[in-house]
Amino acid sequence: MALYFLINSLAGGGAERVAVRLAKHLKPSKIFLLERDVKQKTETELIYLSDHRVKTNPIFKTLYIPIYAKKLEKFLTVEDTVISFMERSNFVNLLSKTKHKKIIAVRTYRFARKNFHPYRWMINKLYPKADLIITNSRVLEFLVKNFLKIEKVKTIYNPIEIEEIKRKSTEELGEYEFLKNFPYLITVGRLTKAKGQWYLLRIFKHLKGKYRDLKLLILGEGELKDYLVELSQNLGLKTYVWDRDKLNESYDVYFLGFQENPYKFIKLSKTFVFTSLWEGLPNVLIESLAVGKTVISTDCRTGPREILAPRTDFLLETNKPQPEEFGILMPTFERKLLKANDPLTAQEKIWIDTLLGVLNNEKLLKEYELKAPSRARDFHIDKISQQWFDVIKI
Repeated sequence: MALYFLINSLAGGGAERVAVRLAKHLKPSKIFLLERDVKQKTETELIYLSDHRVKTNPIFKTLYIPIYAKKLEKFLTVEDTVISFMERSNFVNLLSKTKHKKIIAVRTYRFARKNFHPYRWMINKLYPKADLIITNSRVLEFLVKNFLKIEKVKTIYNPIEIEEIKRKSTEELGEYEFLKNFPYLITVGRLTKAKGQWYLLRIFKHLKGKYRDLKLLILGEGELKDYLVELSQNLGLKTYVWDRDKLNESYDVYFLGFQENPYKFIKLSKTFVFTSLWEGLPNVLIESLAVGKTVISTDCRTGPREILAPRTDFLLETNKPQPEEFGILMPTFERKLLKANDPLTAQEKIWIDTLLGVLNNEKLLKEYELKAPSRARDFHIDKISQQWFDVIKI
């Protein structure tokens, strides 16, 4: 009997961080990867099922799914258990013909959205074959049961390593030490449509009118990099890009790329701002709470409400500023890319007014900072890993 993990890659995303954290505690014999992109450190042996790189054509990687499954079969016996993370890896796990225990982690709800997605038919066909589906939010569990008509579903929240996060949050900023002299907002996440960073740039432009010294830090890489950088510049914001510019304190916006330790930047920020249009369970919100930071987030599907307002109905979505127990929930934006000269949306105006008020309210910021760590402890790796041990034994 052996336990294995299966995931697309170990790049810089949330699912990858969860897999690496769980590997330290569940100790799988191997982690199988569909492509050669490794930014997360792990002591577990890695097995590559292909030579694909992150820039390989997505259509090609999708067509390759049955071949991944065939390669995976060579390593497995009927007594083994494979836990897979992310959609393509879930498909590979479920298509492999070995009669091993198949546990899949579902982290997105796009199967329940009205717009077409090419994976939807595969999800409908394959997910019912899983021995167990693990979702990382109660909303997602609800959607799986109602849209896919599957009862073998359980919610286990994403884990965080609180002690390590706190330790890393005290590290020096190094070449970015000058940031200590300025108030700044921060957001962390891949530069993708899901994260909605273009709205934050447009909002920040208006905040600068009142807070001249205020800066914005954006940590992450992704396919919207060029668009976001151009938008920032077109807004008249002096923009630093990690792989282009010489670093100094004169910039308004800092694109810092992937940072192995984002916590030291989050710790010193004025507040953590999250503009996601959709999510699974955003690790970075929990991590920000762990370092004692005020969080302002869209009330998007899924995750932010369960993290910041655990005593409320998890199916609610707010259309106005909503101060909650562990952070402030805000209206979610439309899924539409905007230009610098486009009129402000109704949601952007609400965000601007709210942030102007919050940034000037030290009492409110301090109250949230004091409460934040207590919520983060609910996601401690020891607690979450025990829940995983329990399901592995099922």
